[in-house]
Amino acid sequence: MTTSTAHIALYDTLADWEIGHLLVELRTGRFTGTPWNVVTVAESAEPITTMGGLRVLPDMVLADLEPGASGLLVLAGAAMWDEGGGRAWADAARRFLDAGVPVAAICGATAGLARAGLLDDRDHTSAAVEYLTSFDGYHGKDRYVDARAVVGGDLITAGPDSPVQFARATLSRLGLAPERTLQAYEDVFHGADASAYPALVGAH
Repeated sequence: MTTSTAHIALYDTLADWEIGHLLVELRTGRFTGTPWNVVTVAESAEPITTMGGLRVLPDMVLADLEPGASGLLVLAGAAMWDEGGGRAWADAARRFLDAGVPVAAICGATAGLARAGLLDDRDHTSAAVEYLTSFDGYHGKDRYVDARAVVGGDLITAGPDSPVQFARATLSRLGLAPERTLQAYEDVFHGADASAYPALVGAH
């Protein structure tokens, strides 16, 4: 059986905490029983520095990334999104969505997709609807959902305060765990509910 691959976008000031839960669950498969390859992608081969100060050397460059070789594109927040950057990543997200490959975007990355018009026809969320309406190019207010994380077809979105819900929604969209397992996951890692842990570790 071929192991699926998740491609993780890298850029300076990447918000480490927003995608940490998701990456661990994808790579280890500790609660799903299905580990994935996690491959990092940047616009150049140079290392990037995350918001938390980690220097990360990308595995590959964006120019070589093809949706057909991927099972997921993950876009974290970063300073560049609020500064109007990220066009190359929004273009990549469009290619993935057009090919039917899921895209998971959190925090500032949702702004980049909003400017590109990729949220206009899909259910989505973000930090707040006012955050998205402050950007030119966004006409998706009617599809905004006030929730911690939202699955809108092949697009998963969340705000910066919801990394656990972001992980849960993405794992759900990928079909990696049943809802009872995902609820236990959120109960443990968001709600600090120790009573849910047996259900989580006994999931598979």
